[in-house]
Formats: sequence, C-alpha cells, structure tokens
Amino acid sequence: MSHKQFLIWDLPLRIFHWSFALTVIGCWATHELGSDYIDWHMQLGYIALGLVTFRLIWGFVGPTHARFGQFLPTPSQLIAYIKATKQGTAPITPGHNPLGSLMVLAMLGLVALQAVSGLFVDDEIFSSGPYYNAAGDAVDKLMSTIHHNTFDVIGIAIVFHIAAIVFYKLAKKQNLVKAMVTGKKNDGEVKASDAISGSRIILGLIVAALCCAFIYWLVVINVPVSEDELFY
Repeated sequence: MSHKQFLIWDLPLRIFHWSFALTVIGCWATHELGSDYIDWHMQLGYIALGLVTFRLIWGFVGPTHARFGQFLPTPSQLIAYIKATKQGTAPITPGHNPLGSLMVLAMLGLVALQAVSGLFVDDEIFSSGPYYNAAGDAVDKLMSTIHHNTFDVIGIAIVFHIAAIVFYKLAKKQNLVKAMVTGKKNDGEVKASDAISGSRIILGLIVAALCCAFIYWLVVINVPVSEDELFY
C-alpha cells in the first residue's frame, strides 16, 4: 500500500545534516591517524565551524521545521513529552520532537566548542591553530583541555543519537534516516498542513556563501600576527 508523502525537511538542511555527520567522522579519523593528517584535521575543523554557523543562521531563516522557534520546547513541554513517552502516548511530531530538539542543540554546541577551541591549540610538533598565542598562555591551556576532552562527550551524544534512531525504527516504525535523505514523511506520520512549500535553495546558497566568507575571514584574514612574524 502506497502512502502519500509530504516534504518536511528542506534540501539545505539535509545537505547540512549529512555534511555535518561526515565532517565529525572525518575529524575523528584524521585525529586517530596521527600527525601526518593534522592539516586535514584542521581543514575539517574549519568546515565543521562553517557548518555550525550555517545551521545557526538557517535556524532563523530556513523553512518551518528548520527554525529554532518552531521546535525548541519550553520546560513544561519537555516534561509533558517525557511523561507521554513513558506512557506510550507521545504525539508524533512532524519535525524534531522535544527530546530531539535538545540533541540538535547539544551537537551544535559541542561541535562549535570543539572547533573554536581547536583554533587555539598547538600540537607541539608540526602545526598550531591560527589563534594560538593570540589570547595568552592561560587561554591556550584552557582551550587545549577543552579540545582534548570534548570529543568524548560528542561520542556519547552520537551513541544516544543512533540509539534514538534505532528505537524510532523498531518501536515506532518511523524511518528517521530515510526521511532525512528524501526530506519526506508519510501521511500516517504527518498531515498535509505540516508540509513545507519548498526548500529555499537560493537562500541556502546565499547563507552558505556568507558562512564560507566568514570562516575565510576568521582563519585567514583576521588571524593576528605574532611578534616573531613582525620581526622576521
């Protein structure tokens, strides 16, 4: 039996989602592979920061279900949803449910923290972040501590995220992965009124270009010149 499908997730959001996942995996892999891949690791860190910037902007200008104002729950809404989930009566939400909303914020915050802290880190062998020594030794040490410990928390968040996907697939018969690939959900999961009219692709390209320009400014143009370079 075929189901009518409705567009819920816009194309820029879907491209962000999968690019974000691949970038995080790439950052982990290049770290594990060692110093020979440090340049790749740093470049992927810049990409991660650009993607986070894109998502933050898209959370205000993107289509309905991408907007923070549409899916971020109040404390009372979150408590009510948790209680309903325990009772098996939680309503199906067209976009992010209240618990999923917290995961979105957590992942964006953690990866942003990881990427920003990396700008101040020196590996004491081959390379250093563009802002190493820019804010003093104390800041560098703090950022190094953050950078070398935050990914463990990101790993835990990823495990919870995957577990939630499996739970929804097995217990609720909702294929969240497929929906994030196609952008569409079946009429048994959403209503026609939940659908978005389009993906705002042109706007997405403009926002992406602005994010690229911002990251280039941040890690190339705005990088402070060290005293050693001034006297070279």
